[in-house]
Amino acid sequence: MTRAYLQMQNGSAVSLREVPALSAERFQAELLAGIAQGWRVVSYFGAPEGEFLRLYCLLSFKMDSALGVMSTAVGAASFPSLVESAPQLHLFEREIAEQFDLDFQGHPWPKAVRFQRPIASPPGAVPRVPEKAGIIDFYRVEGEEIHEVAVGPVHAGIIEPGHFRFQCFGEEVLHLEISLGYQHRGVERMVQGALTGKTLKLMETVAGDTSIGHGTAFAMIVEALAGARVPARAQAIRGIALELERLANHTGDLGAIAGDVGYLPTASFCGRIRGEFLNLTAELCGSRFGRGLVIPGGVNFDLGPELAERIRKRIGVAREELANAVQLLWDTPSVMSRLEGTGVVSEQTALELGLVGPAARASGLNRDIRRDHPFGIYNMSQVPVVTARAGDVYSRTLIRWLEAEKSLDFIEEQLAQLPGVAVQYPVAALGGGMLAVALTEGWRGEVCHVALTDELGRFARYKITDPSFHNWTGLAMALRGTQISDFPLCNKSFNLSYCGFDL
Repeated sequence: MTRAYLQMQNGSAVSLREVPALSAERFQAELLAGIAQGWRVVSYFGAPEGEFLRLYCLLSFKMDSALGVMSTAVGAASFPSLVESAPQLHLFEREIAEQFDLDFQGHPWPKAVRFQRPIASPPGAVPRVPEKAGIIDFYRVEGEEIHEVAVGPVHAGIIEPGHFRFQCFGEEVLHLEISLGYQHRGVERMVQGALTGKTLKLMETVAGDTSIGHGTAFAMIVEALAGARVPARAQAIRGIALELERLANHTGDLGAIAGDVGYLPTASFCGRIRGEFLNLTAELCGSRFGRGLVIPGGVNFDLGPELAERIRKRIGVAREELANAVQLLWDTPSVMSRLEGTGVVSEQTALELGLVGPAARASGLNRDIRRDHPFGIYNMSQVPVVTARAGDVYSRTLIRWLEAEKSLDFIEEQLAQLPGVAVQYPVAALGGGMLAVALTEGWRGEVCHVALTDELGRFARYKITDPSFHNWTGLAMALRGTQISDFPLCNKSFNLSYCGFDL
């Protein structure tokens, strides 16, 4: 399994000089050979380097909890695409092409991802636009009785913008194309430069419902670059907050899935119980979404004995109420017939696309950052990983409930044995000329942050990969061969983030 990667551990930093700089041919060969041996692409991005564009690829090998990184310099306007052999690269290559005007030759669908100006362009450069201004090319299925159904980008209520284009034969969906980028915020570019007090606040808004997941990843990046330590008590509190975030969102999704099949008892109960988990997070730090809790070097708020006992009692009540609400789903034949066999993503498809989180585990992929690349409290206290096999809406619903059970167990365990007394340690200046990597397991799945610093310790490039980036294509595949009326249910069973994608 030895490859030409510099091997790292989660939450670590290395000198940029140590990162292997391979020729283009060797880079491609090592990437494909690694994937064939079981490595998985976690992040793939470009960074300007003088007259060149340097491509960095970060891969994961869960058996050894190893991360591998390598790079290559591109001086031409084109680079061979590897998507035909490694489909999990398809969005990464499209993103790099859009950001740096690099043509990946042979890419089967080289369409823009977010329609933004290339990062490498100088200030005042003319933004890239499609040849026909205002017109976006969509994939079309030709046929006399084929018709298109367009949904969005403006949706009802407060749903974020996203466009869904269905190619249908009658009610059957032959193909779904998902077009995002309508609220691109330039988060990665705003992070560049010196670390300021606003940077953490920005990171907590990458995906607002994953404030703890992204906030923790950013804190780990800073700690790695500064060589900082985190108290054991702070690690435990971070873990409790992360699992409360998972519980709130899984509970909300269980209720929303019930609502999409018209089963209102579970929908109503879960809506209220979700609020209970959000309120517990607010008791911990004053914010229902965990804003301001995690900081580099620890946490901002302690968890005293009285609050710990109060949370423990309310967790026990919420566990019983959630179990009762979910059991109503399993006991209702009309609900089960709607969930089972709908929106199937096979294990092979999930593997080829590189799906992560509950969506991957529902298709049989046994992957979870908390176990495969443990961080913080998960280095000492494991959360059992649960999987399903069918890859349908029922499996994605079941996984949420099973993971909620494990999160409840974990929180009760941590509350009973909070270590130490310190909740934060000081953090020194960031090291210069370094690459740092941090992964967390957010409630949607793998959150990945990679930072490159210049010689003064400022962020020269900051790359964020939200789990939704991996999983949106999985939703498109889940719709193939189904009825178009299945879309709301399939969409909710993935419940992916628009803003987490539109960075």
